[in-house]
Amino acid sequence: MKMNTDRFNLTVDEYLAETNVLYYLNDAVTQLLEHKDEYTQFGVVRYFAEYFTSVKNGNHVLFREFSYIKATSHNRESFIHIFWKCFRQIGKNGDLLAMAEYSSLLQLLCPDFPTEMVQNAARIVLTEDATDCLMSFSDFIYSFQIQLFFEVGLYSNLFPSTVAVKEILESSQRVSFYGFLMALAKHEGVNQDIGALPNKSDLLIDPEMDQELERLIAQVAISPTSNSSSSAAGQKETSKKASPRKSLHQRKRIEMESDGSTEETDSSEN
Repeated sequence: MKMNTDRFNLTVDEYLAETNVLYYLNDAVTQLLEHKDEYTQFGVVRYFAEYFTSVKNGNHVLFREFSYIKATSHNRESFIHIFWKCFRQIGKNGDLLAMAEYSSLLQLLCPDFPTEMVQNAARIVLTEDATDCLMSFSDFIYSFQIQLFFEVGLYSNLFPSTVAVKEILESSQRVSFYGFLMALAKHEGVNQDIGALPNKSDLLIDPEMDQELERLIAQVAISPTSNSSSSAAGQKETSKKASPRKSLHQRKRIEMESDGSTEETDSSEN
């Protein structure tokens, strides 16, 4: 969660307004009351600590409803970042997907994510009359980022900067609506102001995840195949060990725990 470096000079009301502390506190209490039998088993203090830690780390939006995702700029930034982390491999593989496929991916993270917003993001990439065409991951995600912020108010939280708008308008004598949105999507300054995604040149780079995938592939590649007895022994040994896939999932589950609740995460495993 990005913090204002001058926050110590803010009044109490200004600090609360900038950080949305009261909104998150209200949501935390609401979630606690709705799932009190589950949360009270490991303590209320621990629950609040884990809830606000997940908010700080940006993992709190995972599997939450769309009304929660769009409620604050931090929530929107966090959701865009998680979408990138989860599906970056699509872009790395060079796959092109249709609007409906991107909508399905978003609904894996947010079950009630509106299809209309995905359609609007596709219009930025493909122009208004060609939303059934295929899109690259990089084209879609930057346009989706603009759409998610634009949908809730173009100038909410001083976004985008007047400098970026001036540069876009001065670059051409005539700018259409979707042309303007596409220019925003491609503007590095706007992307940096939002802070959810890396620059386009670094979009498909995630060394930490790449190393984890390489480690898993190496583990899978090492399997006993010399003879039947060693194969059986190897299978027996493997059955005693935790699955690499499961271990990765458990670690990512801890890192991406949305709100301290295990209800949504457990249901996703089933």
